[in-house]
Amino acid sequence: MMQSTLQRGERQMGIVAKRLRNGLWLGVLLAGMLGAVPVAPALEIGELAPDFMLLSTTGEKMSLSQFRGKTAVLIEFYGADFSPT
Repeated sequence: MMQSTLQRGERQMGIVAKRLRNGLWLGVLLAGMLGAVPVAPALEIGELAPDFMLLSTTGEKMSLSQFRGKTAVLIEFYGADFSPT
C-alpha cells in the first residue's frame, strides 16, 4: 500500500516537472520573439517627426508634411470607427 502511494506521488511529480519544463521553454521562446521585434527610436522634444502618408476619413491622401509650419497638429488614430461595415 505504501509503495503504490509513493509510486503515484513520483509519477505526479514527474508530470509537474514536465509541465514546468515545457512552460519554461515556452517563456524562452516568447521572450526571443519579443526581442526580435524592431522598436522605433523615440524622438526628442523639438525633433521633427518622420513624414508618413495615410488616407483621411474621406479617402484623400494626407501626409504629415502637409501640416509643417502649423502651430499644432493633433494626430488621432481610430482602430475601427471609420472602417467599412
